[in-house]
Amino acid sequence: MSNTVHSLLTPDNCTVILIDYQPQMAFAVKNIDGQTLINNAVGLAKAARVFNIPTILTTVAEESFSGPMFPELQAVFPDQKPIDRTTMNTWEDERVVAAVKKTGRKKLVLGGLWTEVCIVLPTIQAIEAGYEVYVVADACGGTSIMAHDMAMQRMIQAGAVPLTWLQFLLELQRDWARQETYDAVLAVVKEHAGAYGVGVRYAKFALGEHASEAG
Repeated sequence: MSNTVHSLLTPDNCTVILIDYQPQMAFAVKNIDGQTLINNAVGLAKAARVFNIPTILTTVAEESFSGPMFPELQAVFPDQKPIDRTTMNTWEDERVVAAVKKTGRKKLVLGGLWTEVCIVLPTIQAIEAGYEVYVVADACGGTSIMAHDMAMQRMIQAGAVPLTWLQFLLELQRDWARQETYDAVLAVVKEHAGAYGVGVRYAKFALGEHASEAG
């Protein structure tokens, strides 16, 4: 087993690739609730946008089989057209690889459908090509719980690093004194982080009330 330490992600050292978030792919996802999947994928996308991280959008057979990218996700990058492929393996599309190389970054953060095909294949090949790959497990969907879990295990054994979309967001923020992204990060938390977001809203309310009474 490799003892390589994969350093922390920062806004300056990674690229995000969002793969095949499309209706036909989503229909077969069984490891995660569909609405939760969309929520997590959008949370991941917004995290990348907040920190101005290069983000590559890609779809497979959009017009002939799979349909367009989730509109909620496309809305995060309204002016960016996804790279539409024929191959199941994103890494076999020269346009995607060229876009990755253009960023000059060696850490890749992947999310998409399905975990066991469209995430596993590019993950393994990108690692072979010398990239570090981080897979956002809760923004990936597989055709069964076992399919997703076995895919995650296979990628981890190959050297990939698992994480969640919220972990990614907070790892980028790291310090609440980073005021330039503070409000935007909390906005994503309130919109997509469930009970944590509710807690943030409550804290702001409670602190506001306390400040009012103190005044």
